[in-house]
Amino acid sequence: MADMPWCIAAVEGIEDMAKEKSVAFITLGCKVNIAETEGMKRLFEKAGYRIVDSDEFADVYVVNTCTVTNMGDRKSRQMLRRVHTINPDAVVAAVGCFAQVSPEEAAKVEGVSLVVGNNMKHEIVSLVEQAAGSGKGIHVRDRQQLDEFEELPVETYTGHTRAFIKVQDGCDSFCAYCIIPYARGPVRSRRMEDVLREAKGFARQGFKEIVLTGIHLTSFRDNDTGADLVDLTRKISRVDGIERIRLGSLAPEFITPRVIEFARDTPKLCPHFHVSLQSGSAATLKRMNRKYTPDDYRRVVNAIKEAIPDAAITTDVMVGFPGETQQEFEESLAFCDEMEFLWTHVFKYSPRKGTPAAGFKDQVSPGEKEKRSNEMIALAEKNREKFYRRFTGTCPKVLFEQPVSGSPGLVEGLTANYIPVEAELDESVIGEILPVRLAGIRGERMRGVL
Repeated sequence: MADMPWCIAAVEGIEDMAKEKSVAFITLGCKVNIAETEGMKRLFEKAGYRIVDSDEFADVYVVNTCTVTNMGDRKSRQMLRRVHTINPDAVVAAVGCFAQVSPEEAAKVEGVSLVVGNNMKHEIVSLVEQAAGSGKGIHVRDRQQLDEFEELPVETYTGHTRAFIKVQDGCDSFCAYCIIPYARGPVRSRRMEDVLREAKGFARQGFKEIVLTGIHLTSFRDNDTGADLVDLTRKISRVDGIERIRLGSLAPEFITPRVIEFARDTPKLCPHFHVSLQSGSAATLKRMNRKYTPDDYRRVVNAIKEAIPDAAITTDVMVGFPGETQQEFEESLAFCDEMEFLWTHVFKYSPRKGTPAAGFKDQVSPGEKEKRSNEMIALAEKNREKFYRRFTGTCPKVLFEQPVSGSPGLVEGLTANYIPVEAELDESVIGEILPVRLAGIRGERMRGVL
């Protein structure tokens, strides 16, 4: 009889385990989505759910979707269908930008139980449980209602050595090709004290690098203090334990002499600037409704390189925008060659319903877009290799992040100026920042020797 309470407790424990529900996540698109997904994971964990891999059998699947291009829409639909086939009885939730812009279309995807737009992710657990009991549900607010920053405290990251902190949401730029202002709503920022609290928490957990992200990051402004992105970064640089701060995509017009001087004089700020270009042709930029010219962009990049010689500049470039002539493309190609970007994300224009450019005349043919894309990618690879050669033989510090997929005995990481490095080291170095000698180029990475 003395053993009976233990037996009862053991049976109750088994029953609790049987009742525990599992949830899997898939994240598409930008680093902002990564931060939001981690926040949703914490909400489910606090509600007693077990997090499992996306290819496992789960009670709930949450797909954080992307809609920046038609390909983003297609991938979102594919992922929603895929998880439904793993467990046809699961609650499948389409959340994020595709869900926000095309809720009815998302709801029609086979297996989708729930559609949740932006600024409602903090309610994901209750909405999932509601959908489990009553079938399909669509929860999407109008753009005008997306006017407050949605708090999704992350607290920790699973499977990452860098911590991403979302500090800003929304965009008011309305570039002619872009659906994001409609998907994300107007500009709004997180309170600086909440960002600092999260950064200190990551530091206590041993994260050495913080990445600040936002939909239009450079529009960050704390409503209480008026602090901008420079002020926020300065505060984070004083957090003990944080050794690196990396900024997400920057608008060229944000990079003033004040910003460059701050970057030069702040050792913890990574000398890596992702400055969105889109086109090196003045005529194309004007049709895109971008707020700068190639000359403006050139002045910014040259000023950065003069102040911080080891700085890397990365960018995004679009080819085949409506009306882009062969001459305009060649201007863009020549401009990118002049800028010598470390990395160039090249993508082909695709019409987005609801944007002005979708109705523009002189749409470029798919074949011509493919040809121009291949030329731009070839140039990007040439400039990347040129940048790598500059640093061959140097000994920068590398934050090692993960094993190299398919290559046992190799781990990979990033230098402060965003050079990917692989080295023959034990996995115990993951999460550490170590000096390595860059011994040569191996495909898209450099080979490092401790």
